Amino acid sequence: MELQCGMVFSTAIVGGGIPLSVGVALALKMDKKRNCVVCFFGDGASNTGSFHEGVNLASAWKLPVIFVCENNQYAVSTPVSKSTATPISQRSQSYGIPGRSVDGMDVLDVYAAASDAVSRTKKGEGPTLLECVTYRYTGHGAYDTGLDYRTQEEIDHWRARDPIKAFEQRLIGGNLAAAQELEAIRSKAESILTEAVKFAEESPYPSEDLLGTCLWA
Repeated sequence: MELQCGMVFSTAIVGGGIPLSVGVALALKMDKKRNCVVCFFGDGASNTGSFHEGVNLASAWKLPVIFVCENNQYAVSTPVSKSTATPISQRSQSYGIPGRSVDGMDVLDVYAAASDAVSRTKKGEGPTLLECVTYRYTGHGAYDTGLDYRTQEEIDHWRARDPIKAFEQRLIGGNLAAAQELEAIRSKAESILTEAVKFAEESPYPSEDLLGTCLWA
């Protein structure tokens, strides 16, 4: 189903999706298809070898792939200020491709930058690196609950710039949507999520005979 929808499987390895996206982009180019690949990864992944190897190869072969770094300020608990010397988007200069830092908390800013990147890529002009500067409110995983590595003031600062709330205010302020319409959309989304969680919690665990399915040895 994922492939039919244009979604390629991901991997839990940090930065592991970057070379996969380059491979898919190469296949698209060889098949002379006008599609492009969009690869998402975090600021931590930008410091892996896979990032540099993947971006370099994509640039050398002018592959139709857009690299989107979701810079949420932390690689697990390591702040980007202590792991990365320059804005991540500037790394594009080393590989001769466009790089752009955008406000990841602004829906329209991201949309505009993404549209430009897609247009350029589909013209056969090669990859683009987008750095969406955003923030992760909660922990990296269920185990990361203390958040001792950051302050409440920092979290509050970013929450005040919440992209969903900001976009809602823009829609209402521009008379593009009514508050009641947005509330209806929110209620519908919450209902769908509640049903999905209920289905997952009430579903039985997979049977043991499926353990060897989709394994290669």
